[in-house]
Amino acid sequence: MNGFYNGQYNYGPNNQNGNNNNNNNNNHRCEQRHVHEIQGSVMIAEAEEEPHNHRFATVSGEAIGNGLDHFHEVKFRTDFFEDHFHEFCGRTSGAIIVGDRHVHFLESTTTENDGHTHNFRFATLIDNPIGEDC
Repeated sequence: MNGFYNGQYNYGPNNQNGNNNNNNNNNHRCEQRHVHEIQGSVMIAEAEEEPHNHRFATVSGEAIGNGLDHFHEVKFRTDFFEDHFHEFCGRTSGAIIVGDRHVHFLESTTTENDGHTHNFRFATLIDNPIGEDC
């Protein structure tokens, strides 16, 4: 195994990878495709003028099938610093296996505000942390 998603995940009733949506363990349907919690901090900007960073916390969009893999859309708005904030809208990498679960990675840049942007990178929190079927 290469550490990436192996295609054995159930996307729920709205999947886009063409399978029959049944959970192979219980043969029932999930009402929502899985999501991931996300939290992090952007990198410091304006190092010479007014060095600062911002924090963010959100929940990803539901899983979107992509062949045997999937990704998630992510939107967030950072906290405020000196009367400004930043936003981001994009999508994660495919799934990265961690034990019997998975996470996703994202590295990008926020919107420009107050004359600057911030780079950031994060891994989502693990999917389905308590082990429920949906």
